[in-house]
Amino acid sequence: MITIKELLHCYQAGEISPQKHIPALLDVIRSHFHETKDPAWICVATDSNISKQLNNLELLAKEKTIANLPLYGIPFAIKDNIDALGWETTAACPDFAFDPKKNATVVQKLLDAGAILIGKTNLDQFATGLVGTRSPYGAVPNTFDPTYVSGGSSSGSASVVARGLVCFSLGTDTAGSGRIPAAFNNIVGTKPTPGLVSTEGVFPACKSIDCVSIMTLTAADAHIVLDVMKSTEVDRIKEAQFHPIPKLVSSFRRPTRIGIPISCQFLDDGQYQKAFAKAIENAKGLDVELVQVDIDPFVKAGKLLYDGPWVSERFAVTENFLNTHPDSFDPSVKQIIQSGASYTAAQGFRAIYQLKELEIETKETWAKCDVILVPSAPNHPTLEDLKNHPILKNSELGMYTNYVNLMRLCAVAVPAGFTEKGMPFGVTLIAQEGSDTALLKLAAQWQILFGLSLGKSEIKAAHSELTISGNNKDIVEIAVVGAHLQGMPLHSQLTERHAHLIKSCKSAKSYRLFALPNTTPPKPGLVKSESNGAAIDLEIYAMPASEVGSFLGLIPAPLGLGNVELDDGTWVKGFICEPYAIEGAKDISDLGGWRAYMHQLGDQK
Repeated sequence: MITIKELLHCYQAGEISPQKHIPALLDVIRSHFHETKDPAWICVATDSNISKQLNNLELLAKEKTIANLPLYGIPFAIKDNIDALGWETTAACPDFAFDPKKNATVVQKLLDAGAILIGKTNLDQFATGLVGTRSPYGAVPNTFDPTYVSGGSSSGSASVVARGLVCFSLGTDTAGSGRIPAAFNNIVGTKPTPGLVSTEGVFPACKSIDCVSIMTLTAADAHIVLDVMKSTEVDRIKEAQFHPIPKLVSSFRRPTRIGIPISCQFLDDGQYQKAFAKAIENAKGLDVELVQVDIDPFVKAGKLLYDGPWVSERFAVTENFLNTHPDSFDPSVKQIIQSGASYTAAQGFRAIYQLKELEIETKETWAKCDVILVPSAPNHPTLEDLKNHPILKNSELGMYTNYVNLMRLCAVAVPAGFTEKGMPFGVTLIAQEGSDTALLKLAAQWQILFGLSLGKSEIKAAHSELTISGNNKDIVEIAVVGAHLQGMPLHSQLTERHAHLIKSCKSAKSYRLFALPNTTPPKPGLVKSESNGAAIDLEIYAMPASEVGSFLGLIPAPLGLGNVELDDGTWVKGFICEPYAIEGAKDISDLGGWRAYMHQLGDQK
């Protein structure tokens, strides 16, 4: 059970390498997949596939450097309606399976950022369902209690993250498929603003409102992944996205106004109502203002998704296959998709008009708040419930999720505690289009406040793993020149403080470097020179601002932190030396840096 942030830290500290971690992880996954027939997976990577990916990772690291690979060596999985070159796409329907000609855009972006694809995950067939049971590959059990549903349609993607088998996974989300399974498995489910992330190479459910969702243990990890996945302007023009992206909002006002529904409907034995009330009470610990809002227009809009002509979009993309392979469908999926054939164009337009009217009504709500807080689901059905009422129990789950994509909103499902039965309870934070980054920051603050364990474990994340830095205000860039360089004796003082390498570079040509006598371990002194300066090798690290004080306390005189000019003309904090200390010290500036000097000493020995 490890977060993206922590695994990157372990790589950076040299505690482990992708070449060792990934094959060992794959062995664990295979033992589940082959011995217990783990239904969360449809397929997992072969040895040759992983070997090829790790070789590509080494080439990427040489070309871009590890510091420029935000997902270096991070294992991930994708829902099997998302294309990956060399992997069959099934959409949980074996007769429909095909070999894609290229990676989905989002998959390519992740691979280019250094991520390692471990496998493809199970789903409700053709991404039609919120329960996670409608698949010929088996029903994915809930990670806390197998008598309960896992949630769908991205059931497998949630399961493998909740069990720590991968650091993150991709799902899709049309009606709540990335949020419901996240809530039922105690993880974070991020549904971006429609159009923010490319859906090219993703087999559609409702193409006009589909989103690629992200499953993670923390909102901070989701922030890293989303930043990699975001579509560029070129992507959106090339792929003719349905939704132009509005101006993005990086932070909400302080205090953030959170809208609490005037009334909520729950469909269980009262446990969800108690859990939601407790979550609201706990939320008062955030820097927020709680206001009551009417969510009735949102809920009414949500009913249009399955009780209206949008289900015709599902029929449109599967019509030909349905006509030629009617027996290849899960019965419930077939019933839902076939219902889309009966709607007329006139009904479609009337529904669009109704949606627009409801959007106007919601403006009154948005005038009062920045974020709306709702339970992710009204109840948590068991497999027995679903067996007795397969359509009803599925449709109930979309009560607080169905309207979000129809209204071009963004949402993050975040853990909020457990019921008296020990099952996860989750809430969803919803905001207007383009507020994705701000929403993830709020979700991160939520996780810090609640302090819950990660997924199906007793492990709690460190504060640094949960924190999202805003505009680098919480990060200090520090240039190191000697014993703190990678591989040097004091490098651990950086990694212990969760500092990570940004880049290797040189100082401006205005410094001299001296080997200071009588220092243990050996240390250099960097001194600004009025003339005859040289460019000295440096490494630049990003350190959480909260850690800088303890780092300063470790620096002995005559050294200290000051301002160092880089060869590109910018300035950062860095190691400098008091001029008096260089008297009698050896000038090693002509070697260009401390590493070259240490090599020279080694050669002399």
